[in-house]
Amino acid sequence: MDLFRLDGRVAVVTGASSGLGVAFAQALAEAGADVVLAARRAGRLAETAALVEQAGRRALSVPADVARPEDCQRAAVAAMDGFGRVDILVNNAGIGTAVPASRETPEQFRQVIDINLNGSYWMAQACGKVMRPGSSIINISSVLGLTTAGLPQAAYSASKAGLIGLTRDLAQQWTGRKGIRVNAIAPGFFESEMSSQYQPGYLEAVAARILTGQPGDPRQLAATLVWLASDAAGYVTGQTIVVDGGVTLT
Repeated sequence: MDLFRLDGRVAVVTGASSGLGVAFAQALAEAGADVVLAARRAGRLAETAALVEQAGRRALSVPADVARPEDCQRAAVAAMDGFGRVDILVNNAGIGTAVPASRETPEQFRQVIDINLNGSYWMAQACGKVMRPGSSIINISSVLGLTTAGLPQAAYSASKAGLIGLTRDLAQQWTGRKGIRVNAIAPGFFESEMSSQYQPGYLEAVAARILTGQPGDPRQLAATLVWLASDAAGYVTGQTIVVDGGVTLT
């Protein structure tokens, strides 16, 4: 079981002010990691920091918009200044839209790509420069990068599919040369701030596609993330782990 522990390691979690980012930060702390919390809504990071500290670990909050490469660099520098290392990066920051493709504006499409895909790349670049061999990058993609789900989400689906391709390429470039494993998780339907914005009745309508019969618990997703971050997944790189209750099988 020691293979699953993260004692002495430092994790950076983007989008840590709400939803799955909070669950990820808490789980990493419970596994032993100190956590750097990054988000645009800096005022909401105090609650996440409190959960990390309740687990007995240190938390550092950094205001950051991942769509801005300079903010990503500043987050990496803050992690090094505060904790002296970066071992784990969780690219979780993301937004979604539900705009029909015939009406989506260039600005709306670009904003989603800038945060979900480009932001993950800028964060990986910034942290990859200081990560040591044995480190792990985990990109949070989505089943909507692999399938459709009845909503007009061209920008979101494109960004999440792109993130799967980015994961493969970074793993190919960095695992052998730098010793950094790069993987992705493709969650299905989990309770989060984003899912709370779905139109009424949407989750009930897609429930028939969930073979386990219910939306996922964020703790289940966080457990997969801790595994990928740990030495227990030391032989896993370039993979997209689907955690969706069977949605992609239907």
